[in-house]
Amino acid sequence: MFNEFKTFIARGNVMDMAVGIIIGAAFTAIVTSLVGDLINPIIGLFTGGIDFTNQYVVLAGDVPADASLAAAREAGASVFAYGAFLMAVINFLIVAWVVFLMVKAVNTLKDAAKREEEVAPEAPAAPAGPTQEDLLAEIRDLLKAR
Repeated sequence: MFNEFKTFIARGNVMDMAVGIIIGAAFTAIVTSLVGDLINPIIGLFTGGIDFTNQYVVLAGDVPADASLAAAREAGASVFAYGAFLMAVINFLIVAWVVFLMVKAVNTLKDAAKREEEVAPEAPAAPAGPTQEDLLAEIRDLLKAR
């Protein structure tokens, strides 16, 4: 079992996946800031400044009329937090769109590099050196001359 695990870990795909996960975790902070600090305020302009996060329905318990979702949960009320779910879906769609655009840009760069490689003229062939037979014949002639 240990040898199987060692073989599994030594595969290149596992290392590539690990690097991808680490980069993805680091990238999360950037995407979160992009969505929360730049895109959501723009969406807020189109929706009249409504913040869906605090939209909920009280299923059980007593909550003041204008209480935030956090205050309702803190009060121990059972709430149906449809606004938080809606914002999570919107954030997911935005993140998915950003990742799509990034993958598209990388693929465009790869395609351009591939086309450039195909169009580039081939390097001239290196001059052919003497063959093994030529070298052996030269050695033979030098030995005969001695």
